[in-house]
Amino acid sequence: MSAHAPALGTMPTREAVMDQAREENFPVALWLLGPRVRRHLKAIYGFARLVDDIGDEAAGDRLALLDQVERELDAPDHPVMCALTETVRECALPREPLLRLIEANRRDQVVTRYDSFQELLDYCRLSAAPVGELVLHVFGTATPDRIALSDRLCAGLQVIEHLQDVDEDRARGRVYIGPFDGAAHARALLEEGAPLVRLLRGRARLAVAGFLAGGRTALETIEGRGTRFPVAYAKAVAGR
Repeated sequence: MSAHAPALGTMPTREAVMDQAREENFPVALWLLGPRVRRHLKAIYGFARLVDDIGDEAAGDRLALLDQVERELDAPDHPVMCALTETVRECALPREPLLRLIEANRRDQVVTRYDSFQELLDYCRLSAAPVGELVLHVFGTATPDRIALSDRLCAGLQVIEHLQDVDEDRARGRVYIGPFDGAAHARALLEEGAPLVRLLRGRARLAVAGFLAGGRTALETIEGRGTRFPVAYAKAVAGR
């Protein structure tokens, strides 16, 4: 470890990371999926949550901490990274989606606003699509056509999450939902990704169907709260 790397203790603990699982959409259906799949999905969740927590909340040099996480892909030390390493080996997970998740949180340190939907979609390619791709690898169903559909579905779920977390994001100085119809885009993405369910079988199909249903339900709730007119909504978020 270099003299400039933050101490490992400045990272969120495994307990702090995994305690958030009860409030997240990602692990909702884990108990239905069997012990092997459950262990691997929890490892992926833990990694994604760890880098998000560093990017959003860590004190000190967040970019240095994210660099440390990237190094631990090769030499794990943090318990979350040790669990991920086992899953990478057993499921032959590709490295590139893991790097994209780290890069998304690097971007969060320098980009605070997304004024077009395409900009946000480019961000989702880093922050959301990798999770779906990794999940497909865990189930042994990662083909190019399925990954492409998963990318759309995961982007829709990510936009919904940003619509849910407007106040929280604003407190961090970020505006993800700019002057574009975030709810309409989210619905279109969900429906574009929905055919993925038909291409899967067994537990993989059950898991993805659950994510899709959860996204649709969350979007209906958002629209019912009056956030389906995002231009005015975004102005309010930006404090204009």
